[in-house]
Amino acid sequence: MFIFTSVSKVVFEDCSFRLNDTFSLRNINWELLSSEHWVILGPNGAGKSALASTLEGDVDLVSGKIHGLPERVEMLSFEKQSALIESEREKSGDATLVSEMLASEISSSSSVDGACLDEDYLKSLIDSFRLSNLLTNTFRSLSTGESRKVLIIQALVKQPDIIILDEPFDGLDSASSLTLKGMLDTICHNTRIVLVLNRIDELPDFINRALVLESGSITHSLEIDTKDDKLSLVQLMHFKFDDLVLPDTDTDSASKLPTLDENNPLIRMKNIRIAYGDSVIFCDLDWEVKVGQHWQIIGPNGSGKTSLLNLITGDHPQCYSNDIFVFGYKRGQGESIWQIKRFIGYVSSALQWDYRVSINLQNVLLSGFYDSIGLYKDASEEQKNIAKQWLSLLGMTKRWDQAFNQLSYGEQRLLLIARAMVKHPKVLILDEPCVGLDEMNRKLVLALISYICQKSNTSVIYVNHHSEDKVDEINFVLDLGE
Repeated sequence: MFIFTSVSKVVFEDCSFRLNDTFSLRNINWELLSSEHWVILGPNGAGKSALASTLEGDVDLVSGKIHGLPERVEMLSFEKQSALIESEREKSGDATLVSEMLASEISSSSSVDGACLDEDYLKSLIDSFRLSNLLTNTFRSLSTGESRKVLIIQALVKQPDIIILDEPFDGLDSASSLTLKGMLDTICHNTRIVLVLNRIDELPDFINRALVLESGSITHSLEIDTKDDKLSLVQLMHFKFDDLVLPDTDTDSASKLPTLDENNPLIRMKNIRIAYGDSVIFCDLDWEVKVGQHWQIIGPNGSGKTSLLNLITGDHPQCYSNDIFVFGYKRGQGESIWQIKRFIGYVSSALQWDYRVSINLQNVLLSGFYDSIGLYKDASEEQKNIAKQWLSLLGMTKRWDQAFNQLSYGEQRLLLIARAMVKHPKVLILDEPCVGLDEMNRKLVLALISYICQKSNTSVIYVNHHSEDKVDEINFVLDLGE
């Protein structure tokens, strides 16, 4: 049990923390002054999120001492977002409205140690993130980016002593990212901020200290007050990939896909309309994806990007009420959903949240051949060999039997991307594939996407908010915000 005190300095003395049976933080010596704002960097699996969460005081301290943890600490992370979404999904009664979720932050306490939690401040945050028109929606109906805004508002409105933001810009469109950056620039004068980032280019100017972690230990503690300091940090975190070679999927005779007529488009949509009651997401949409084309889909949060992808896969209830042609089938003419999905590889945050089965890394990859969450069939030797090649490419060969849920968030995302690629699909759908990835793995993923566009017969459909993650080989753009 930690003792919380309201002092200006937080000190970790030779601390070790146990996260699970396979991972610990070791020999943590860290001092956070009231004038300092920190960023925690490092590769996926290094323990960045785990270290940040120790500031909340709820991680198992094995040895060492901590002094000065404040009482009012708020943390935003993908793990907390995922847990809240899962909790809402499991509710048997009425789903929680966005307005109720945000109002609870005010009603739970009118003040915390003199920090007023007033309705005017809450309203200003709602307006700044353009959520006013979603207050009567249920939380579980929100897009990934919209639900993330709700959690950001929940954290900010409490005006904590320390706010911890784990990849706060991932999942937000460019306008929302600018809004958040502006808010952080304002609150940094009164609140200590700790960021966990994978993208050094997202580093705000007010951040003046950096920790670099590797394998659960601090390797560097740096001041970053000048441009030269930031340049040194970039050089420290820079990774390079050359001579990338993808695993050969043509050796797998067990899962070869049927041949498609190359004269027909892979996907054709005419006069598409998606609406929920009186709320129209988009209408009169015409779109065609031809063999060999690669598309990027852009648009603000809530513009219908994920809904459009679900029309392709057949996971949207309105796919049968629209004029849609996919892989030689016209929707609603008796085709099964699996006849369609066998041609598709798919990666999204929703898939990652759904992938909760107890399964090792190799079997996660093998499940991609069968489009299943979990592995329920005996894989062929060819398929097992392909899975081993992917594990080698990802640097996970020796961890093939490790449980998927023991991976960091970024490692899970990287493995699911490989899972989508194992069967060499006709269309590879990547819904913000770089979310949660560190600099090294982000570059690897972008290199993989680029290579697939150049060297394979797979057409890529790529949803992305970050301009720096542009893939040059993707030269068709569908803008749902127009």
